[in-house]
Amino acid sequence: MPSLVARMLAVAFRVARKRPMETVEGARERIEEAKDDPEPPHWVAKRHEITLREVGGFRSYTVLPREREDEPDKAVLYLHGGSYISEISPWHWVLISRMADTGCRVEVPVYGLAPEHTYREAFGFLHTVYRELLEHADPGRTVFAGDSAGAGLALALAQTLPGEDLPRPARLILVSPWADLTMSNPDIAEVEGRDPWLSPVGLREAAKAWAGGDDLSVPRLSPINGRLAGLPPIDLYIGTRDVFLPDTRRLRDLVTEAGGEVELHEEAGAFHVYPLVPVPEGSRARAAIIGTVQGL
Repeated sequence: MPSLVARMLAVAFRVARKRPMETVEGARERIEEAKDDPEPPHWVAKRHEITLREVGGFRSYTVLPREREDEPDKAVLYLHGGSYISEISPWHWVLISRMADTGCRVEVPVYGLAPEHTYREAFGFLHTVYRELLEHADPGRTVFAGDSAGAGLALALAQTLPGEDLPRPARLILVSPWADLTMSNPDIAEVEGRDPWLSPVGLREAAKAWAGGDDLSVPRLSPINGRLAGLPPIDLYIGTRDVFLPDTRRLRDLVTEAGGEVELHEEAGAFHVYPLVPVPEGSRARAAIIGTVQGL
């Protein structure tokens, strides 16, 4: 059974997060809303050494531990979620801070969001950020990590690396990945009613805005349809009250069939991106993720 805190938050999420995205009109209003400031919270800037640079018109933050003897050669490239329409949040920065505490460099590219930007702008930006990251980090000690939309984007980015003559990272850590923007898996309907956070109606509107008129099934939008052989080992984190559960299970199966290494961490009763949320289930998952990063 989910913890009491998780059950209480689920009620709040259903009202504040899911309800506005349950209609096409509500979703479109949400998509058009002004974006939040992606600036790291003050406490993160105080705890870590943070530098900001502009890459092709977009921001990228580098987060380093303050107490270090030399430049770390291990790194995390972290891509935040938010359905491609919402900016990075304080919960993301908590996980990023914990990752930096392990003694690694965390690169946080702030990719452009819909409706002003589409996926077509994201990949060139991310390829450049990764190239620059490799000037400081060993790819054999580098992880691509992300949550929700960011997890799907991290997977798609990993699939494009061979075409850019870029080395693959050591591992992918994907939290509640949005791996198929078509939302066409028939099993989603069975999960939708118990998901307190996400609505397929709103997600489809966000997907169309991010795609900019392109086919939602193309691999750069829906990496579950991309090449799954030859990827780094993958850690998947998903709750059973998450509409992305059916596609995450399917992704696990497809990667396994392709000969890849994948581990599915499925938390009974947990909701979307639970490892980012201050609940007991999230604390356990964060500890596991941090342990993976620490072991690079």
